[in-house]
Amino acid sequence: MMIETRELTKLFKDVRAVDGINLTVARGELVALLGPNGAGKSTTLRMLTTLIPPTSGSAQVAGFDVVRRQRDVRLRIGYIGQGNGAGHSQRGRDELISQGRAYGMTVRAARARAAELIDSLGLTDVADRTVSTLSGGQRRRLDIAMGLIHAPELLFLDEPSTGLDPQNRANLQEHIVRLRAEHGTTIVLTTHYLDEADSMAERVIVIDHGRIIADDHPRELKAKHVGDRVILGFPTPGETVSAARLSGGTETDGRVVISTEDGPRHAPKIIDELRGHDLAPDSIEVRRPTLDDVFLTLTGRSLREGGAADTQPELVEA
Repeated sequence: MMIETRELTKLFKDVRAVDGINLTVARGELVALLGPNGAGKSTTLRMLTTLIPPTSGSAQVAGFDVVRRQRDVRLRIGYIGQGNGAGHSQRGRDELISQGRAYGMTVRAARARAAELIDSLGLTDVADRTVSTLSGGQRRRLDIAMGLIHAPELLFLDEPSTGLDPQNRANLQEHIVRLRAEHGTTIVLTTHYLDEADSMAERVIVIDHGRIIADDHPRELKAKHVGDRVILGFPTPGETVSAARLSGGTETDGRVVISTEDGPRHAPKIIDELRGHDLAPDSIEVRRPTLDDVFLTLTGRSLREGGAADTQPELVEA
């Protein structure tokens, strides 16, 4: 396992930010952590990257204990946090080269790798400017390049797409997928872009109140917890009530909502059965579930509530 935790816990005074998480991530996996603000995603990543110590429990990353073998962990991981990491008075290219040198790369190798990342992340026109003159999106891309400079075997990404426009988001996702395909890099990311987790991750871990409440492939999570929905409209309220009763669906906002495993395949059968009772819908919609629907089903609230960032308040450790 590239990551293995046992009852990993973090307390800030009386706040249990992470509550006994048991987590395993195999080498080469691409895993997304989802959860609302304050769920514990970023705190979990900070413990796994040795930035803060756990209150209790244990964690091994790349085969090393995150408390006793911090240096060994840090040599093998890349971490891209939510804040900006480059020095404001330094040039972007110089920061990348210095970061590579800090990881033991030769000057030549660091320069070549910096040039590769500058090109792939769309920084060519601004790489030789000082960091303080870059826009927020440009700084974000530079932070990402710094985390990738040494081609780590395990990469942590905390809200990596925040502040990026759609094109640069797509470029970043492509680079992450390529990094994994070419080097077998293990990737753990947090994101508030549900489509990002859905399309990239082979495994989604849903965290709420510091605990893991679901862990599976996105497709399986949606099928298990939500399913497809066939939504039918009828000309009159009486027909709507009758259709809901006959189909086993629920009446919602004047329409009938029917949950099923395979909406496109089952919708014609549902409609035929209702027509056999002289109930003909005047509108038909088949809606596929989203990861937000999964979270809503599990917790009664939306993943989108409260904004994007999973930031912890200024708390004092217990």
